[in-house]
Amino acid sequence: MVQKTLYIVRHGQTEYNKLGIIQGRGVDTDLNDEGRKQACQFFEAYKTVPFNKIYISALKRTQQSIQPFIDLGIPYEKLSGLDELAWGIHEGQSPTIDNKAAFLQIMRDWLDGKLDSKFEGGESPLEVEVRQREAMEVIMSHPEEKTVLICMHGRALRLLLCILTGKPLSEMDNFPHQNLVLYKVTYNGERFEIIDFNNAEHLKHSEE
Repeated sequence: MVQKTLYIVRHGQTEYNKLGIIQGRGVDTDLNDEGRKQACQFFEAYKTVPFNKIYISALKRTQQSIQPFIDLGIPYEKLSGLDELAWGIHEGQSPTIDNKAAFLQIMRDWLDGKLDSKFEGGESPLEVEVRQREAMEVIMSHPEEKTVLICMHGRALRLLLCILTGKPLSEMDNFPHQNLVLYKVTYNGERFEIIDFNNAEHLKHSEE
């Protein structure tokens, strides 16, 4: 019976996060100073956890967020299935009245269960679900990896938590997040359970 504990975090802050610019799957940004500080804070809080493996998306902001763990020699693997949802034509765009309205509308669609709605050139939640399930198959196919660290992205994280807990994707907004927040999820061989929800305690400790 496969039993696992998954530590699932969102990447640290980027300058685009700070400025409210849409990143998505197609914009490969670096962490800013605040994001690097968050990465250090998370490492300080969880560096003694005996992680067997690290899984990250193909975007460098996830690797930068957990690089201190990689530096310990913990093996890691990039899975593009963990990438952020692609926002298509809106990626790299600063917030405007028009694109804010477009985002509000697509969020309403998703809440209403219209999960195939997407922006031009982007992905729908249903499309992201397909690649996330493939990524989870890889992660769950290694029973020897009892404790796993996964670093991914905000919208993708919300969708994955729906998938793991068996909730409809339309309930994705029930999973709040911020940069480098932690969701700890256990798998007992039959079902996933969130045992630590949106934990940001590690971000409250200023560095000595």
